[in-house]
Order: sequence, then structure tokens, then C-alpha cells
Amino acid sequence: MLHSIESSAPSATVALRRSPAPQAGTGTQQLDLDDNPWHTGAACRRDEAGLFFAPSKEPTAARLAREEQAKQVCARCPVLLECREHALAQPEPYGVWGGLTAAERRVVLARRRRRESEIRVPAAARRIAG
Repeated sequence: MLHSIESSAPSATVALRRSPAPQAGTGTQQLDLDDNPWHTGAACRRDEAGLFFAPSKEPTAARLAREEQAKQVCARCPVLLECREHALAQPEPYGVWGGLTAAERRVVLARRRRRESEIRVPAAARRIAG
């Protein structure tokens, strides 16, 4: 997501500026998350931020419909996988990123952790046995 928004969670704010701003008189740019090239091609740059983040006390049916609309935007996005990996690496706790809700991202992360631990355990057992 590339919009400045406020989440429904208390004191949780995600703010990603659309482009780095030059420092006055220095000719240099501020360090910004937009230094990553994948941001510039994101389909969500043209959509309403409210589509990707829940307003406070949103009814379940409205949340599901909004999330589905956001996922439709993500489905046509040329940087879907880059966005998803960004959200998983952070990890982003709110909103739809890379076509996944926060709950769906938690499941992906749990599966990754489980797979990684399964890979490490047999390798350690081989070292001990060998």
C-alpha cells in the first residue's frame, strides 16, 4: 500500500510517501520507502486508501466486501508479489497488501516458520547422527 492512512487499531499509523522529496538547498533526497522501485508500478497508487484499510468498527459484511474489492485491485497489479513480500517481511499488521489480508499474511508467515523449522530439524539430526 502506498497511501498515507490511519488504521482502526489504536495508535497504528502507516505512512508511505509517494515520492522522495528533495531536501531544501541540498540537492539530495530524503530516505524514503519509495526508494524501492516496485512502489512506482503499484496499482493501488490510483485507488482510494480506504479500500485497503478498515475504518474503525467496520461491520463484518462491509469489511469482507471492501477486502474483496481491494484484492481485485491487487489481482491486476504488476508488482503484486513484491508488495506481498514487503508486507510479509515487515510484517505489516493491517490492511490488504499484495492481495492478502492481515489474517491471511499471518497464516502465510506461520506456514513459512513451520517449514523452516522442519528443514532445520532434519539437518541438525543428520549432524548429530553422522
